[in-house]
Amino acid sequence: MGIDLDRALTFVRQHDRGVLVTLKRDGRPQLSNIIYLAGEDHTVRISVTDGRAKTKNLHRDPRASLHVTTEDFYAYVVLEGTVTLSDVTEVVDDPVTDELVEMYRAARGEHPDWDEFRQTMVAERRVVATMAATGAYGMLGA
Repeated sequence: MGIDLDRALTFVRQHDRGVLVTLKRDGRPQLSNIIYLAGEDHTVRISVTDGRAKTKNLHRDPRASLHVTTEDFYAYVVLEGTVTLSDVTEVVDDPVTDELVEMYRAARGEHPDWDEFRQTMVAERRVVATMAATGAYGMLGA
């Protein structure tokens, strides 16, 4: 059942974990448990590693869905949209690394060692995946 996108995003902003669905080369779904950061606009950002299946899938086909549910499993939302991928972070002070720092701060607060965090993002070849939600369905109850 389709639901209003703004209402769906209000629900998504109350959580930070979900299942990202991308499309494999053969058209079947690739599901990945992820932690995300929902914005005030109709976007959701995710830190992904270059070279992983979901990232390869998104390079080939930017369509994705994000499934978010409550702990009791009685309400859920699926956002549908397209994903834009940033460049791979390559140095500790490039714009992508700065965005990853900003995302971490918004989601978790201060990191105990920002230098180590930045070095890890470069070593892991992190990418920011930004999903622009264009539709939603699910079951939110009353």
